[in-house]
Amino acid sequence: MRHRWLLRIVTTVLLFTVELSEAGEKLSVYAVNYPLQYFAQRIAGEQAEVILPVPPGIDPAFWQPDVGIIANFQQADIILLNGAGYAKWVNRVSLPRRKLVDTSAGFRDRYIHEERSLTHSHGREGDHSHAGTAFTTWLDFTLAVEQARVVAAALSRRQPGSKDVFARNLASLEKDLLDLDRRVQEIVAMNPDRQLLASHPVYQYFRHRYGLNLKSVMWEPDAIPNEMQWSELVRLLTGHPADWMIWEGEPALESVTRLSGMGIDSLVFDPCGNRPPAGDFLSVMQQNMQNLERAFQ
Repeated sequence: MRHRWLLRIVTTVLLFTVELSEAGEKLSVYAVNYPLQYFAQRIAGEQAEVILPVPPGIDPAFWQPDVGIIANFQQADIILLNGAGYAKWVNRVSLPRRKLVDTSAGFRDRYIHEERSLTHSHGREGDHSHAGTAFTTWLDFTLAVEQARVVAAALSRRQPGSKDVFARNLASLEKDLLDLDRRVQEIVAMNPDRQLLASHPVYQYFRHRYGLNLKSVMWEPDAIPNEMQWSELVRLLTGHPADWMIWEGEPALESVTRLSGMGIDSLVFDPCGNRPPAGDFLSVMQQNMQNLERAFQ
């Protein structure tokens, strides 16, 4: 009897050891933007620590990491890249190729290319241009699903013992993203001919996926446009008489007031490239839906 009891204990310990071995240690995952961090953490759960080292209030697309942070990326098990020209610093440093996961490489043929070459300042990130490949791929929520699937596959390759957990978590994330996709389609269907303005050229994939009649200027929410920019807007309105402006973030009151005097209302649709001050990617996008609906009612 005593031997059978000891055998059960030994068997239980061995099974637990096998499970730990299959699951492996907690993975270290570094991401270049918040959508990828959010996707990876949702999928990995407790099996990984997913890190976005970009400081709050900084656009990760134009951020430049220091030597210490680059070293941390190099030590990670997985490095999640957005692709499409996002985070150009990645191409200027040495990162282990076997750890790099380009989450948008599978739809490279669907990249959108921006012809505008205007360069401007973007807060602490300095001057930058929006010419070249558009990179806010995740604002087409079907592309976001594809990126999430690549993340799940990378996690499963690195930790095959947790593959089933990753698959279940991915299914939950996919449902949330596809619910957002359907919601945008329903909103736009209320008034598909609605003409819109965007304060910044970051909505290319959003516009393409959902058929928005949208034209962009090059404004920043926290900066008052100069008179030349206001004149350019007036010229744009001649051929595109929009009455709503979509902003990346909360716009300055002076800008909102002057636009209102021109018959143009303002709403925020936050791309959520970095961590939000409150909530998470999903809650920010749900708030975006509520804001967008105002323009189509």
